[in-house]
Amino acid sequence: MTNRIESLIYIIREERVMLDQDLAALYQVETKALVQAVQRNAKRFPPDFMFQLSFQEFTALRSQIVTSKGRGGRRTAPYAFTEHGVAMLSSVLRSERAVEINIQVIRAFVKLRQLVVSNSELANRLNHLEQRYDSQFKVVFDAIRQLMSETTHVPAKRRIGF
Repeated sequence: MTNRIESLIYIIREERVMLDQDLAALYQVETKALVQAVQRNAKRFPPDFMFQLSFQEFTALRSQIVTSKGRGGRRTAPYAFTEHGVAMLSSVLRSERAVEINIQVIRAFVKLRQLVVSNSELANRLNHLEQRYDSQFKVVFDAIRQLMSETTHVPAKRRIGF
């Protein structure tokens, strides 16, 4: 389940977020019901917890994810929830399912954050080692950096917006 949730986390406006429609599917409620619950409790969702996508972001999202562009599809831009916004959803959606899913979603966010931190620590160590050793190891360091950049480019493909 954690891998499924990780695949639903996008980078929009330099934030890791999950979309309202994906969260609604996980909670097994309609997107409309989730959005209404959030709007009734708007004070609990400041801009750093949740925001609505702009038209450009919504268009870019549609091109990345196959969504209906015609009848029956979504006519309003989705809401994006940060890790804190997802945590706040458990107080708005008061069901056992919401609590269970929130725990799993928070774990997925934490796992992604740990991956980013460990990757930056590795880059710092590599820079330190490179300064200590002479140029004969430059090829090795360059190869390691290349491998690190290949693994970090996967999330960048999911970046949406400006």
